[in-house]
Amino acid sequence: MDAKIKLKVQGLTNSQIKSGAYALILSENGPRRIPVIMGLSEAQSIAIALENIQTPRPLTHDLFVRFSKAFKIRLLEVLICRFEDGIYFSEMVFTDGNRHEVRIDSRTSDAVAIALRMKCDIFTYESIMQKCGIVLEEGNITEKGDTLFSQNPDSGEMDDVHKFHEWLRLLQKSEIEERMERVIEEENYELAKIFRDELQRREEEDDV
Repeated sequence: MDAKIKLKVQGLTNSQIKSGAYALILSENGPRRIPVIMGLSEAQSIAIALENIQTPRPLTHDLFVRFSKAFKIRLLEVLICRFEDGIYFSEMVFTDGNRHEVRIDSRTSDAVAIALRMKCDIFTYESIMQKCGIVLEEGNITEKGDTLFSQNPDSGEMDDVHKFHEWLRLLQKSEIEERMERVIEEENYELAKIFRDELQRREEEDDV
């Protein structure tokens, strides 16, 4: 049976891969982190919830929460249930006054923004943590140093995701492992996951 892992929101950071996007970092009670990429509006809504900022008028997620409370609908949990093609899929589990349980498909960014407002838990499955989690070893340096691409003479091309992956395929395995260790030390889990995915892709090709 696939065990459920409770997650907490560790923070938001600018995406190093997609211009204008943000990475939401979710962590377990342990060393693993998963990055969820989202747009500016979703990141702002989550930041507002994290900081307990009161806006003059309700945002969309605030309106959803008020609607749920008005009709005595309770959010039991958010479950990040699937990961496909670089996208996390989530379910929001609700119950009404008669304790009827309903599961609703949701974007992970929306689900997290609402979960923070309704003070409910966020979970994922162990299989997803194994597939997507980036391990932060104890004792890793967390101070920010030079960015990864400061050592790359063609770093201007890194704004293009396709060119980035082309560049990545040219690196030796040892170079990727070294860069992955470095970005983990910098807590750049988004890039660390991409490096790890490339290493896994090469291992799968070797097994064929």
